[in-house]
Amino acid sequence: MRKNLLGLGVTGLAFVLLLAAAKKPNTNVERKAFGSAIVAADSAYNCHINTLYTELHLKEAGLSLPVFEKALTGFYNLKQSGYTSPAKQILTIADFDQLSTKKRLYIIDLSKKELLVNTWVAHGQNSGADEATNFSNINNSFSSSLGFYVTGEVYRGIHGKSLKLDGMDEGFNSNARSRSIVVHGASYVSDGTIKALGRLGRSQGCPAVAPELADKVINTIEDKTVLFINKSVESYQSKYLNETLAANFANENDHTQTQMD
Repeated sequence: MRKNLLGLGVTGLAFVLLLAAAKKPNTNVERKAFGSAIVAADSAYNCHINTLYTELHLKEAGLSLPVFEKALTGFYNLKQSGYTSPAKQILTIADFDQLSTKKRLYIIDLSKKELLVNTWVAHGQNSGADEATNFSNINNSFSSSLGFYVTGEVYRGIHGKSLKLDGMDEGFNSNARSRSIVVHGASYVSDGTIKALGRLGRSQGCPAVAPELADKVINTIEDKTVLFINKSVESYQSKYLNETLAANFANENDHTQTQMD
């Protein structure tokens, strides 16, 4: 009986190994072609990112290429997953690698290849002083939360016109709704505050903007567009940073656009 079971086990293992081998390139030529295709796809995607980065003049605006690459990759993955508006190609980046005194909020129209807004944005009270270093997904933490968001409904609250956010990264910002993390205007986001305190004022975790720009920001990014709050730390991980899926989507999109043109 044991011999029979052992024989069945060996046979089953052999079958699994045969299936695995069948899925791989069978010859050196096929393996090289397969590897070359991956390299070509990566190279094309990197070229696409670099071209956009240059055309948008983001280096001059203070945004680093690696941060833009992360944000754009998440944008494409959220787009292909159907979470965002098919009609709008708006990507917003709040780059907390930069100090609060820097204009670290970038609103980009990818279809027009235009940087629409570059301005100040506040981080949470418990995230840090001038530099945001601490992040939380916990209620009443008064901290900013990292990751990808999709913009929700517009409403009027204590800060006037405001925009709800849905956090898409489980464990990092998924409690955005229950924490009432929204985009709103705040008087402490101003040049005057920077001059008085040496930094921006801070929120209870919301990405707050200057009150005179709040309506413009909200009108531009409402209706299911992507907001990415960045801090380059190893602890942050996201399923939306899959570059292979993003590259495939970007490539298909480029082909469709080329045919339309």
